[in-house]
Amino acid sequence: MTAEHLLQFVFSGITSGSIYAIVAIGFNIVYNATGIINFAQGEFVMLGAMIAISLDPFLPLPLAIAAAVALTAGIGALVELLFIRWLDRPGVLRMIVITIGVSILLREVAHHVWGESVLSLAYFTGNECSSVCILGACVSPQVLWVLGVSAAIVVGLTLFFSLTLTGTAMRACAASRPAAQLCGVQVRNMVAIAFMLSAAIGALAGCVVSPITQTRYDCGTSLAIKGFTTAIMGGMGNSLGAVAAGLIIGVLESASVIALPLAYKDAVAIAILLGILFFRPSGMFGSREAGALREF
Repeated sequence: MTAEHLLQFVFSGITSGSIYAIVAIGFNIVYNATGIINFAQGEFVMLGAMIAISLDPFLPLPLAIAAAVALTAGIGALVELLFIRWLDRPGVLRMIVITIGVSILLREVAHHVWGESVLSLAYFTGNECSSVCILGACVSPQVLWVLGVSAAIVVGLTLFFSLTLTGTAMRACAASRPAAQLCGVQVRNMVAIAFMLSAAIGALAGCVVSPITQTRYDCGTSLAIKGFTTAIMGGMGNSLGAVAAGLIIGVLESASVIALPLAYKDAVAIAILLGILFFRPSGMFGSREAGALREF
């Protein structure tokens, strides 16, 4: 295998890993603010892409994506209002069942609206035949969009949680919800914002990756599994750790096709998840107690 081929696998893995990291960040935002593991996060990615695809014929692409992100954020808020807000200190198992149920509900609604067709947005720059050569490896311009948007999300969230009053309030909820409430923080509003923010991030990720991977009503399940694996590996609640874990998983998954048939590619994430749960449940970059928003 030549160095160019190896570099091609690395770029492919970094692209996939960036998407997994964004999904994992959505998991972490909700987990940090509420202690809930939201297994509907993959459906937010799917909905963002599907809504943008539906709006694309009627609006310029940037407006279609912005509208899809806003609508998906609204769906996230609706999920919190209908299924989460009325619960009083629910157990972990109950919340897992509820969020999996929400995931199934969103998936079936998408199936009813868009059917089983495989859809995609147009390439943001160029087309499927365009390529950019870097050190002998050729990548699609859309890959650069994926990497750029992923980096912008990480930086934007870091600034949001560090510099804004709302971000500070969400960090306070992550550290101690009773203490935050005593200080005047509207905890329920922070939970709703967490769901909206995670849904919006997932929707944006879905829009950016849609030209490369294409989108189907049931694609959220796979993304949720891999995003959850990334969140666990990075340390639940540690979003910067999730970025590192996403890149590692993406590269390992891409490199696995060298030794394994392509059909086993998705099994890599499951194997990593099982290994982490068995040998280091706190994750590679996590502490024994997943608590406050350390990085964001």
